[in-house]
Amino acid sequence: MDQRPDIHAQTASTMTKRLLRVLSGERCERPPFWLMRQAGRYLPEYRKLRGEAGSFLDLCYTPDLAAEVTLQPVRRFSLDAAILFSDILVVPQGLGQAVDFVEARGPVLEPICNSADLARLDGTDITARLSPVYRAVERVVQDLPENVALIGFAGAPWTVATYMVEGGITREFGVVKSWAFEEAESFQRLIDLLVDATAAHLIAQIAAGAEIVQIFESWAGVLPARAFERWCTAPVAAVTRKVKARYPSVPVIAFPRGAGILYEDYAAATGIDALGLDSTVPTKWAARHLQTKVPVQGNLDPRLLVIGGKAMEAAVADILEDLAGGPFVFNLGHGVFPETPPGHVEALARLLLDGRT
Repeated sequence: MDQRPDIHAQTASTMTKRLLRVLSGERCERPPFWLMRQAGRYLPEYRKLRGEAGSFLDLCYTPDLAAEVTLQPVRRFSLDAAILFSDILVVPQGLGQAVDFVEARGPVLEPICNSADLARLDGTDITARLSPVYRAVERVVQDLPENVALIGFAGAPWTVATYMVEGGITREFGVVKSWAFEEAESFQRLIDLLVDATAAHLIAQIAAGAEIVQIFESWAGVLPARAFERWCTAPVAAVTRKVKARYPSVPVIAFPRGAGILYEDYAAATGIDALGLDSTVPTKWAARHLQTKVPVQGNLDPRLLVIGGKAMEAAVADILEDLAGGPFVFNLGHGVFPETPPGHVEALARLLLDGRT
């Protein structure tokens, strides 16, 4: 893949993109907005394409289809960013783990439970195995409106490890916590492998044209403080260092869902450029303790987007009142629910586009 180290320099052209300006620390008259899971099952055009694509992974790994899904919400709504349509579990599959998505059940993986299982994984050629993802990025770039930024992403090492070890979605995290707590040095080898693979994956997306990357730490909130520092903060800091060594001007957003009061130390220790807030983070607290240090992103409860109407409008007004006075990206506190009416997203866009701060 063509490695073009200068294409992400902050030029006068790229800095007209509202999201890039805010992530550089600027306060914009209108905060930029995009939505986690903005490309997905709530859109009828997505459901139609998904039905024609075959499996979910076929959709992720077919560049033309993944690019089309990425662009669908951009065409519908006046968003300030597109986020690549893919999945955090392409990384373990790229490492050689068996991954499948089962209807009504979700992801199913062949579990990696101990040091012996680690020998099945190989990170030496992960970007070659995931090349269809980067071709999708290139196709999106060709059709992206000039004022819309493109976000690449990956799961954080701890979150991806939970799926790899548990074999899918879990409520208890018993297997992965047992390994991490009882055999920390062995578990560290899995995390180190994921740090290298995650950084390589993000760098390859940037090389293909992504202007921003986001690291999703969906399961940050299940760890006690000391374990959080080792398995969430330290790995994301390592990934960020690797990305910044290659592309120092590309912003890195991290979203440590459920981190609570640990958000503050996490922001300082990871070296990230912006911090995604989940819906439980009080916005007045975030303005005092987080936004003075880094731009923040969030944090409308996605259930309010399903409900719409006056409840959503009041919550949006509160968030803007508390956070729009500094560098701020409007988003949800988690992803769009599949049952969300597209008309409610249109209403949200009108609220944000018509408002002034």
